[in-house]
Amino acid sequence: MEFITNAGHLFLQGGLVMWPLLICSIIAITILIERVCMYNAAKSNMDTLKAKVAELVPQGKWKELRQVCEEDGGVAAELVETAASQPHDVDKQTQALQGAAGAIAARLRAHLNYLETIVTLAPLLGLLGTVTGMIGSFSVLSVSDGEPFAITGGVGEALIATATGLCVAIIALVIHAYLVQREDSLVSEMEEVGAVYMTALVGDNDAA
Repeated sequence: MEFITNAGHLFLQGGLVMWPLLICSIIAITILIERVCMYNAAKSNMDTLKAKVAELVPQGKWKELRQVCEEDGGVAAELVETAASQPHDVDKQTQALQGAAGAIAARLRAHLNYLETIVTLAPLLGLLGTVTGMIGSFSVLSVSDGEPFAITGGVGEALIATATGLCVAIIALVIHAYLVQREDSLVSEMEEVGAVYMTALVGDNDAA
């Protein structure tokens, strides 16, 4: 309880810029929760999926393959399902895979640019709070002669905004790095299963 009280007191001391910094932190945490849920749902069972692709594509069992992909539910399976629904010409399949991969990758990257903005914006907001706080502190000179501690106290309060801005930026940076790593992992899965799919398809066409 005391911690919450002290935190609230520091928040109020930081000035008006603390409110946009609070909004930035809420946005960053919201993006983290939403993206983690999305990435967890987008994960595929790669061993099973690759085995089924290598087994069913050469046999031309497209309906069965699409069923496997629907049950998997991941983005790698979605990529295979999209390709399996197209005409089974190698060139058309290649175009289908590339188009689907680009669309899915864009969906995986959604909202990450907001984190990049917060990483840049938060320290600037903190610096703005410090500057405005110092301007207010030095204005004390004109009304509080003989009270030097009023100036140093005001500067100390203004620095709260800078510290908060840096903390928000650091947190957003760590969240962004983690989410980018998760996104890259899912994109790698798509590339891996796409290569298996095309290898099985080309081998099937060659055999035909």
